[in-house]
Amino acid sequence: MTEETMDRQGGLANSQGRTLEQVVIATLQQKGFQVLPYAKYQGTLLEGVADDLLLTNVPFENIYGQQSKTEFKLVSRRWGEYRIECKWQQSAGSVDEKFPYLYLNCIEKMPEANIILIVDGQGARPGAVEWLRRAARERLYQDGLRQPKNIQVFSMAEFVIWANKTFRG
Repeated sequence: MTEETMDRQGGLANSQGRTLEQVVIATLQQKGFQVLPYAKYQGTLLEGVADDLLLTNVPFENIYGQQSKTEFKLVSRRWGEYRIECKWQQSAGSVDEKFPYLYLNCIEKMPEANIILIVDGQGARPGAVEWLRRAARERLYQDGLRQPKNIQVFSMAEFVIWANKTFRG
């Protein structure tokens, strides 16, 4: 595989991933969430400005001690806080190999108690998404945590259904 081919495939994968992110934004905007870059967030909801925010490019320190970002953090007076990470894999690739890394970051480093992982594209290796769902459901590696994590793994359609049920009004 040439470097040019790899660049094209990487660009296509990024474009497909952004499509998933746009679905999240559109879904939550329809539910009344205001989209705001994390860099402009003051760390608290501003009285009278917005009760429900969808922050983008939300930083955290990963398990290697480096700065990382997730796509979204939902901050709401009524619904609390949820960190949201999106993973799209439409063809053979390495996204699914990062699921254990992602899961460990969720339980060890992401400060939120509620974390949503949206995984779709149908290109993951057999068993990869099932492993991630089982890890979240069985709370693998969470023994002894002071703050147990509620990690939910959704497909894109499952996320939209969850949002429709959760944010009814």
